[in-house]
Amino acid sequence: MKSVVVTGASTGIGWGCVKVLIGAGFRVFGSVRKETDANRLKAEFGANFVPLLFDVTNVAAVKKGAEEVERLLGGETLSGLVNNAGIAVPGPLLFLDIDEFRQQLEVNLTGQLIVTQAFAPLLGADPSRKGAPGRIVNITSVGGRNANPFLGPYNTSKFGFEGFSEALRRELMIYGIDVVVVAPGAVATPIWDKADSVDVARYANTPYAKALAAVKDYMIASGRKGLPPERIGEAVKAALTLPKPKVHYTVTPDPFQNWMMLNFPKRFLDRLIAGRLGLTKSSA
Repeated sequence: MKSVVVTGASTGIGWGCVKVLIGAGFRVFGSVRKETDANRLKAEFGANFVPLLFDVTNVAAVKKGAEEVERLLGGETLSGLVNNAGIAVPGPLLFLDIDEFRQQLEVNLTGQLIVTQAFAPLLGADPSRKGAPGRIVNITSVGGRNANPFLGPYNTSKFGFEGFSEALRRELMIYGIDVVVVAPGAVATPIWDKADSVDVARYANTPYAKALAAVKDYMIASGRKGLPPERIGEAVKAALTLPKPKVHYTVTPDPFQNWMMLNFPKRFLDRLIAGRLGLTKSSA
């Protein structure tokens, strides 16, 4: 049985990946931060789900999780690592708490390196392991190629994760370990319930107050109409199993909008977005 590690497995995209991969016959090691989530997922998915308790920013805990996977693999290679765990910190960059920005990068970038370093030997960077080299699937975002107002911290982390993935793919060729990016658009996950509770009142005395409220409402509405997490799981399964996967998969409910944001002139998009949100100087 092939084995895959999925980080951030408790809900949302991670949960969707676990569901699809177990359905396809994989044994899935899923990282969670709470014992209650570990027990819930174990009951839901059965014997082929093995919980790992760690926060991706905790080097010692991640290493312990990798040691547990190594023990259960019995000398075989790990077939895949899905770097999914992440957070989204909203807010205008000029007024954002610096510690919040650091936390965004710590989880969404540094945490990915911590996990990748810990599990790379099991994927085949350790040549003594038996079996074909595994693959790494990095979950970025359509927000890793196009940024929007008030999602600057998140966009920064995802733009960075795209670059991280490209460099890593080329570095790991020496081991035969492939790196594939899956970039979701809006996905219907509990993250939107968290967005609903985001307090924008602390920015009430900034020029961004009205626009922030509008963006919050838009993000919640579009997110709740987003793709089911299993759709992302299917893309991850393809990235892990196709003989010759693409290096980048974009999975979004509105492909044309995504194409437009990537291909229309940036100045045109600047004016369009600013006009809709009241961010032009004349409307301030």
